Amino acid sequence: MAMKVALLGCGVVGAEVVRLINEQSAELSARVGTSLEIGGVAVRRVGRARGTGLDPQLFTTDAMSLVTRPDIDVVVEVIGGIEPARSLILAAVKSGKSVVTANKALLAEDGATIHAAAREAGVDVFYEASVAGAIPLLRPVRDSLAGDRVHRVLGIVNGTTNFILDRMDTQGAGFAESLEEAQELGYAEADPTADVEGFDAAAKAAILARLAFHTQRVTAADVHREGITDVSAGDIASAKAMGCVVKMLAICQRSEAGDSIGVRVHPVMLPREHPLATVNEAYNAVFVEAESAGRLMFYGAGAGGTPTASAILGDLVAVARNRLAATSVGEGGHDTGLPVHEVGKTVTRYHVALDVADRPGVLARVAEVFAGNGVSIKNVRQEGSGEDAQLVLVSHQAPDAALATTVEQLRALDMVRSVASVMRVEAFSEDG
Repeated sequence: MAMKVALLGCGVVGAEVVRLINEQSAELSARVGTSLEIGGVAVRRVGRARGTGLDPQLFTTDAMSLVTRPDIDVVVEVIGGIEPARSLILAAVKSGKSVVTANKALLAEDGATIHAAAREAGVDVFYEASVAGAIPLLRPVRDSLAGDRVHRVLGIVNGTTNFILDRMDTQGAGFAESLEEAQELGYAEADPTADVEGFDAAAKAAILARLAFHTQRVTAADVHREGITDVSAGDIASAKAMGCVVKMLAICQRSEAGDSIGVRVHPVMLPREHPLATVNEAYNAVFVEAESAGRLMFYGAGAGGTPTASAILGDLVAVARNRLAATSVGEGGHDTGLPVHEVGKTVTRYHVALDVADRPGVLARVAEVFAGNGVSIKNVRQEGSGEDAQLVLVSHQAPDAALATTVEQLRALDMVRSVASVMRVEAFSEDG
C-alpha cells in the first residue's frame, strides 16, 4: 500500500519535490520499502498553471483539511514563514502525521514546541533542508557527533552574502554593484534584507546551536546579528593586507568554562588558509571543531530549488522508513540546559582602523586605551600621513565587551577623527 504525502506549497521547491518523487518513484520505493504517492497539494490559488503533471483534483486551498486527512501519512511543508505553517505542522503532528519541513524561520522561533508535540504524538519532524540546502549537515551534527563534545561551529550559511563578499574580494566590486549582480542571477531577492542584514543566517545559527550543543534554549532572538551593508572596499583591502578574506559567518561556540554558549552572525576577517576562506560564489560550508572528531567541514550548494528538494527527499525517505517500522526519532527530550551568553562574553579579536591626526604621541595614547581595558595589541601599522593618516590595529583575543568599550573610548579621543572600520577576526579555535 502506497504511503501518501501531502505537500504544503508548490513554488520552486515544491514543484521540484513533485518532480523528483515522480521521476524517481521506482528507486524511492526500493529505498523506503513501499511507494510514495502525492495525496494532495495545498496552494493559495488552485487555477494557476504549475507544470507538475499532477491531477488537478489533487490541488486544494484547504490546507488544514489536507494535513488532518486520515489517509495522509507524511506532510511536507515548503510554504515558509511562521503562520500558517506553525498551525498546520502542529495540526499534522497531533493527527499522527510525520513532517518534513524546510522552514528555518519557524524552527528557529518555536522549534521546541514543535519537537515536544512530535515526541508526544510519536512522530518525526525532520528538517535537513532548513540549513545549507543539499548539504548533509544537521543529521551528522545531531546523530554522528552525539557522542562527542562540539566546541565550535562556524558556517557560511547564506549564499547571497557569500556571493556579494566574494565579488568584492575577487573583482574589486562595491557592495551595491555586487548585490545588483546577485539579484540579476537570482541569488538575492528583490528585497534582500533577510540576507544582507543577517536574519536568514541568524535563524540557521539558532538551529545549528541547538543541535551542536543539545539544548532547546536557543532561538533566533538569542543570536547576536550584524549584516554586511557596512562592509567597505577599505575593509576588503585591509583583510587582504593581513592575508585574510571577509566572510559572513554564523558562529556557535561553547564558552571556555563550558557552562554556556555564544551564538552570533556577523562579517569577519578570516585567514586565507582557513578552509572556509576558499568557499566562493553562492556556496555554503560549515566547519565543525569537536573534541574527539577534530575538524570537519561540510560543503556544497546551499540554496536553490533542486538542492533544497534533494534534502527534503532524503528526509522524506527517512521518515517514511520510520513509519513503516513504527518508530520515530524524538528530538529535544534530553536538554543539556546550556544557556546562551551575551556577545560581550565571547572571546574574539578586533581589527580596528582609525583615521587620526599625524602627530607625536597618537599611537601611545591609543595603546593606553587598549591597555586600560585589558586588551593587548597583536600588530599595528600606519598608512598615509598628515591629514590622511590611518592607524590599523589588530588585538589579541579578549572579551567582546572589553573590545567594544575600547572602540567607544577611542572614538572620544581628540586625535581620532573617526573610527573608519571595526571587524572581528576569527581563526582556528586555539589560535591567539
